[in-house]
Amino acid sequence: MSDAAILDRPAAKSGGAPQHFDVVIVGAGISGVGAAYHLTQQCPDKTFVALDALESFGGTWLTHKYPGIRSDSDLYTFGYRFKPWVGPPIATAEEILTYMGQVIEENDLARHIRYRHKILKAAWSSAANLWTVEVLRTDTGEHLTFTCNFLWMCQGYYRHAEGYTPEWPGMADFKGRIVHPQTWPEDLDYKGKKVVLIGSGATAATLIPAIADDVAHITMLQRSPTYFAPGRNVDDMADQLRDLEIPEEWIHEIVRRQRLKLGELFTKMAFEQPEAAKQQLLAGVSAYVGPEVTAQHFTPRYLPWRQRIAFVPDGDIFQKVKEGKASVVTDEIERFTETGILLKSGQVLEADIIITATGFNMAVLGDIPFEVDGEPVDFHQTVTYRGMMFTGVPNMVWIFGYFRASWTLRVDIVADFVCRLLKHMDAKGAAKVEVALRPEDQGMALHDWIDPANFNPNYLMRALPRLPLRGEKPEWQHTQDYWRERNELPTVDLDGSEFVYDRSPAVATKRVAVLEPAE
Repeated sequence: MSDAAILDRPAAKSGGAPQHFDVVIVGAGISGVGAAYHLTQQCPDKTFVALDALESFGGTWLTHKYPGIRSDSDLYTFGYRFKPWVGPPIATAEEILTYMGQVIEENDLARHIRYRHKILKAAWSSAANLWTVEVLRTDTGEHLTFTCNFLWMCQGYYRHAEGYTPEWPGMADFKGRIVHPQTWPEDLDYKGKKVVLIGSGATAATLIPAIADDVAHITMLQRSPTYFAPGRNVDDMADQLRDLEIPEEWIHEIVRRQRLKLGELFTKMAFEQPEAAKQQLLAGVSAYVGPEVTAQHFTPRYLPWRQRIAFVPDGDIFQKVKEGKASVVTDEIERFTETGILLKSGQVLEADIIITATGFNMAVLGDIPFEVDGEPVDFHQTVTYRGMMFTGVPNMVWIFGYFRASWTLRVDIVADFVCRLLKHMDAKGAAKVEVALRPEDQGMALHDWIDPANFNPNYLMRALPRLPLRGEKPEWQHTQDYWRERNELPTVDLDGSEFVYDRSPAVATKRVAVLEPAE
């Protein structure tokens, strides 16, 4: 049943008195599960609940059902630092969900997670020093209220209910089926069909090799190319260490460090020697399809790392192009027709199915309406502190991962920061903390969340008016630099003048220490 249908039907009886926790985690995806683990390990005295609107854990890995869905970065770094990864570097959604399920089971986290709990509103009261979170149980229609001292936003950045599809002329004329990968229909029969996939990113590189052997032919239609990094989906060092019967915890840490070092070196090259980085990436593609095809269809207009680079295991999409089962057309759409797509060059692409792998809509802080003392929060009027806290918004941290490294790397180090902050507040007897510009920051120029010259994927550019602002000083921006933050975040002075504390006690309603197992 859709959310709209649930909201339209008569509401069930309210769920009674508010339930209080020290911390409410929003989301049970890769970030929320990681946050829950770190709370149990570093702050075992804190009560917490993780609320997720979906029917189970996993977030993106649960909602995305298109063929071949997999990670686009390696699991030695995308996996948690505390849980060894023992599979191939690039993993399927099923393998990632299995890994997350093991984390939940091994650490008794299920009792802290509540599914089908959709957050309708979050409001902070300075009089009570509490967040009040209004929730709809999407399975029963029941309205519930939670209060907490601290709100930990771990909901990711996909708007799960819909992908992004541009409006092209003539779409209604097309007699076939138009499908977005994010909402892949279970009944889609593509066997023996002519398929056109619009897009050139990680989703296209994943989907095409997954269905190329079953369709009559698939054409990737792109307006402009994307950088890819093809390579073998194995880790020789990990395999050698396993042959030596080295403990998996050691293997995970060694391989993780090696991959992080290589990533650091390539990122540095991309900014200091962009042409060398470009040629290194293009050489990897050319090894599969040759220099002519690479120059025509796989040479991007932008510099490396201005958009995310997807790893392509075993060069599978390029192998399908080389075999003739897939082809690439670089052109722009004039209009859809009854039987396919007319391009601006005049070429016509015939299709039974058109897949719009054109990106996603970004959900800024879960698209949740926030209030502080009765006033709506416009996050575009706030300034971000290190990409995780916001001026004027107390007792809240947002996990937003890295573009040039694995998302989960930031889950771990932000979790360390949050746990350290919670313990510091207890030591100070503080019930409230917020960040504020310091006297030396007054007059500092403010800009959009990220510099488009530094990183500019379309989904992020579309969302800038809803995202917080950044300052010119590094502490007032999301640096996107894991190699810097891993050293800086643990040494942040929590008594620095950017942190403002209030020792007024929080007013708890009903404290809940132990939850029943998740339904």
